[in-house]
Amino acid sequence: MFRRTFWFTTGVAAGVWATTKVNRKLKQLTPENLAATAANKALETGARLKDRAVGFALDVRDNMERREAELEDALGIQEDPELPAPRRFAAIENSTPTRYERTTTYPYDRNEDH
Repeated sequence: MFRRTFWFTTGVAAGVWATTKVNRKLKQLTPENLAATAANKALETGARLKDRAVGFALDVRDNMERREAELEDALGIQEDPELPAPRRFAAIENSTPTRYERTTTYPYDRNEDH
């Protein structure tokens, strides 16, 4: 009798354990939880990539400044020469309207209703 009770209790415990595991997994697989998990992972990945990009940019800037200093020493440049002002190009505009801009109706419009 004790054996049957032991195995019955073991079976009930295993059933309860399996049911709880399945219910937890089902809750994790709902669309809301899947969307929240995906959003969290995307935010974490974005933050990680941003940190790496910022670190890379700082490394590039440091190496660029170091290389510029090396080149200035090699070329014997003491001070930064003053650069000329940047060029500004005037925008070229056609002030006269085209033939089609002057008229609102087009005489040879093939898409008009017949």
